[in-house]
Amino acid sequence: MKKIKDNKTLRIVVHSILILIILVSYGLLIFGASNWSDNFWYQILNPFFEFPLETSDINYVSYMILRILSICFVVCTITHIVRLVLKIIGPKLKRGQSLASLLSSFAKYLGAIILIFAVLGTLGVDTTVLLASAGILSLIVGLGAQPLIEDIFAGIFIVFEHTFEIGDIIVVDGFRGTVKEMGIRTTKIEDAGGDVKVINNSDIRTLINMTSKLSTAVCDISISYNEDIEKVERVLNENLGKIKDKYKSIVNGPTYVGVQSLSDSAVVIRIIAECNETMRYQVQRDINREIKIIFDQNNILIPYPQIVVHDAKDQ
Repeated sequence: MKKIKDNKTLRIVVHSILILIILVSYGLLIFGASNWSDNFWYQILNPFFEFPLETSDINYVSYMILRILSICFVVCTITHIVRLVLKIIGPKLKRGQSLASLLSSFAKYLGAIILIFAVLGTLGVDTTVLLASAGILSLIVGLGAQPLIEDIFAGIFIVFEHTFEIGDIIVVDGFRGTVKEMGIRTTKIEDAGGDVKVINNSDIRTLINMTSKLSTAVCDISISYNEDIEKVERVLNENLGKIKDKYKSIVNGPTYVGVQSLSDSAVVIRIIAECNETMRYQVQRDINREIKIIFDQNNILIPYPQIVVHDAKDQ
């Protein structure tokens, strides 16, 4: 886990350095002249400056391509910076990582839309008319894209209602996993085996958030009917506190809660402990191990199934 976090931090640092180098180089290119407003490269590469050439100029096409590449660079760089900032500050804010992930996904789509309109405007398309047409078109398309709209609004409500956060362990339709990514359309959940389930936000109707509160690790342990139950309880009370001191993943407990059942071949006792959901199964393993050692040290028998075979010739 530490290695993964270190690699993620390294990628962020490398991206930041590359963006800084590219921005400095870009700035020197278009602002390098003493009178940069009259600089030809500034006029060509600055997407906010009126294009200096007419269509009749022989180099119009080649310089137009440079202008489009410049627009792509500026929009993509700004979008990347915004998403990078959200990725950095998101984990540092209380319950802000999910909101940062949602905004990052929104910034990606918004950047793509702005890029398309900017390129079309550079090519001479009247974007005002296009926007008006897009409004009518969006109304028509919206009637057939209701599931998409539902996904977007469901994602917004999930974030602002704090239904779950990135890093939480949830159960959706029987699939238990850790929330890895939240977008404006989908949420990605990864289970313990590394399998990733991508589910539309609008399909998350009923779920169980396992990390909103402490989870309970339950250990059912069998002892022989021949054992003195009062002796077993006395041994447990003397040693359960040592288990908590040994394993820091146990928040409260372990606690002996009594006899769970009288099964066919054993008395089943129950021990519980409170811990974070991410450590629940490991806490169960640790408690089972320590109880086995304690019982061995105090000669308390843990029964196991036995088969008695009779030879018919001896009867």
